[in-house]
Amino acid sequence: VQLQASGGGLVQAGGSLRLSCAASGFQFVSPFMGWYRQVPGQQRELVAIITGDGTSRSADSLKDRFTISRDNAKNTMYLQMNSLKPEDAGTYYCALMDPDGKTYWGEGTQVTVSS
Repeated sequence: VQLQASGGGLVQAGGSLRLSCAASGFQFVSPFMGWYRQVPGQQRELVAIITGDGTSRSADSLKDRFTISRDNAKNTMYLQMNSLKPEDAGTYYCALMDPDGKTYWGEGTQVTVSS
């Protein structure tokens, strides 16, 4: 399983970004995919997760601004981030769980929000 995250970059506060995570190398529908964020010196934290049938859950502090989605046909997951704040900055990682419960991680994509 390979995961490739993209879409990060520099954006002004109040702006938007859409992250993508392209998954490959498998033939199952992942029961869970998710986005996590990490900033230097802190633990990786959950941003949002989505099940194979599209049920999603986001961190309470982000759910009004961030939307997770997935396209199973394209094996791609997305994170639409609106009204970005400087505290949203960090490295965003995508993760995929296989039916056996093993989790795979992609390389992160950096998000920087200028004030």
